[in-house]
Amino acid sequence: MKSYEIERKYLIHTIPFDLKEYAFHDIEQGYLCTEPVVRIRKQDDTYYLTYKSKGLMVREEYNLPLTAEAYAHLREKADGKLITKRRYLIPFGKYTIELDLFSSPRPDLMLAEVEFSSEEEALAFKAPDWFGEDVTSSSEYHNSTLSQS
Repeated sequence: MKSYEIERKYLIHTIPFDLKEYAFHDIEQGYLCTEPVVRIRKQDDTYYLTYKSKGLMVREEYNLPLTAEAYAHLREKADGKLITKRRYLIPFGKYTIELDLFSSPRPDLMLAEVEFSSEEEALAFKAPDWFGEDVTSSSEYHNSTLSQS
């Protein structure tokens, strides 16, 4: 299914609350290609193949379901390191903050993403005080780039 992903991404240095009360997903993903981005992902017990176009804040995105067997087959073909992370879903007004705590390849890294329905909405967003630097315009923090480090 085709859609557009409009999101902003922030570095997180400290989390000022207990994460135990929030829902989460355990995610493992690998990249078959980084230009264009072709990713496989296991999120809990669901599997996807995703294509993402070039871009920073706004990108085209296509998600296709995979079986566990297809994921396992493609996982062996991943280029670079597999990314593993726990994604917490934190309500924030009308938004959901997706807070990623990475296990691999950068266990020190915490990133928050917020998705929007338009570019105007994304640009008008006021981040909570606990968010660090806005790294939306830095490809350094794309998961596809992290997988190559």
